[in-house]
Amino acid sequence: MSNRIAVVPGSFDPPTLGHLDVIRRAAALYDQLHVLVVHNPAKQAMLPIAQRLTLLEESIRESEIAGDVVVAAWSMGLLVDYATDVGAGVLVKGIRSQVDVAYETPMAIVNRHLAHVETVFLLPDPSHALVSSSLVRQVASLGGDVSPFVPAPVARFLDTGAGDI
Repeated sequence: MSNRIAVVPGSFDPPTLGHLDVIRRAAALYDQLHVLVVHNPAKQAMLPIAQRLTLLEESIRESEIAGDVVVAAWSMGLLVDYATDVGAGVLVKGIRSQVDVAYETPMAIVNRHLAHVETVFLLPDPSHALVSSSLVRQVASLGGDVSPFVPAPVARFLDTGAGDI
């Protein structure tokens, strides 16, 4: 049996409970899972990539997500280049709504064309379906309590003021 390797890409700015839900379920489906923090030039980042990596690693560890999970960053080149470099044949994306499907479908088709990398969409747990990193950033920037929406390490980080926007 060959290793089944998948990549869960995202900006993770900041990581949310929805992200962890997708990571947990994907880790159960694949032999190795790469959680990849990618730079999105179309988005204004709240946290530097190094901080997102640390928060993801802490969140995955504290959530006791089982499996071979690698946390990494990628900021140059195509996402499928990273996937092929690590031997991954699958990208896993969390899909919250039809808007996400419309956004992700063309990219999935192009990724399959470019590198024969398939995309698997995972639907969210209903308790996380309406929460996005953008919403968390907005609530945090206005001093609201984001702890119901983010893993404990992220809530602690934002609560200390270190994550002030």
